Amino acid sequence: MPVADRPTARPRSAYVPRAATKRRRPSQPRATRTDVTTLAARLTPRDRWLTEMLHEHRVLTSHHITTLAFTHHRCANRRLRALYFMGVLDSFRPLTLSGSAPEHYTLGRSGADILAATRATTLESLGWHKDLCTRTAFSPTLDHDLTVNDHLVTLAAAHRTNSEERLALWLSPRSATRLWGDWVRPDAYAHWAHGPKVVPFFLEHDTGTERPLTRLEAKLPGYASLAATTGTRTAVLISTSTRHRERALHARLTETTAQMQLPIATTCAELASTTGLAGPAWLPVNHAGNGRLTLAALAEHWPDLSPAMTTNNEAPLGQPAAWQPVSPLPPGQGDH
Repeated sequence: MPVADRPTARPRSAYVPRAATKRRRPSQPRATRTDVTTLAARLTPRDRWLTEMLHEHRVLTSHHITTLAFTHHRCANRRLRALYFMGVLDSFRPLTLSGSAPEHYTLGRSGADILAATRATTLESLGWHKDLCTRTAFSPTLDHDLTVNDHLVTLAAAHRTNSEERLALWLSPRSATRLWGDWVRPDAYAHWAHGPKVVPFFLEHDTGTERPLTRLEAKLPGYASLAATTGTRTAVLISTSTRHRERALHARLTETTAQMQLPIATTCAELASTTGLAGPAWLPVNHAGNGRLTLAALAEHWPDLSPAMTTNNEAPLGQPAAWQPVSPLPPGQGDH
């Protein structure tokens, strides 16, 4: 099965502040709008999975969705357009300084209605707002959030070229904060599986604007406290902007990492875009060996890793006990 265009095809030019274009839907009288029950019957399992993913991760581009759930970009765009006109999805296209950006999708009103009905809750409890699409389009953290999603989407799609590799779990910052917000607020939490090996990790993405580096260093005591409180040992992976910043980060974290006994590894944008997060891009802090390690090799480098996500903390605060993480892949593609 061919791999769709990688999400890194998204233009890297900066978004123009507070500028976005949005497609218009044909106006439809209230009396003739499709009710939720009728609309739900028109959705496929993949469509329902997509509403869950967009609720979890807030925004995904057409490239992300193609990579995760389709084999061809044209087929993806056709279905996404249909879901948009049904109101299941909302979308916008940011204006860039050069080139053009792909369509960016968020959860629409009809999709939120169906999701709320499925979970036996309300839109208010679901946390969906009617201006979600606008807030997302003009968010100052949009590019940061999409870069994090780029990394995780690439990992999720790895199963297409290597059946032994898969992203078994992917939690958004919102879910991670609900679970561990008293200690840490990572950009993502995930489990990377390579055969029988599993690497649980928190991901911190540094855009290079968090100056000084003490801001990143200040997050480490929270991870140490989480490990001491829960009795777990989870890797902290930091993606930085440049090799120079990565070297400076290593110099800054060497002593702190040794004192707190935290498993920390770093990479930079140049390596991450070339090898992907699964490749030999990771350099553990205080690493005595030569060269960088693959994501799977971190399990051998730190054989005592254990997941922070357990059956005892599956339900975030304020969520029903039956809450379950969303599979990074649609039904039928993530089973191994």
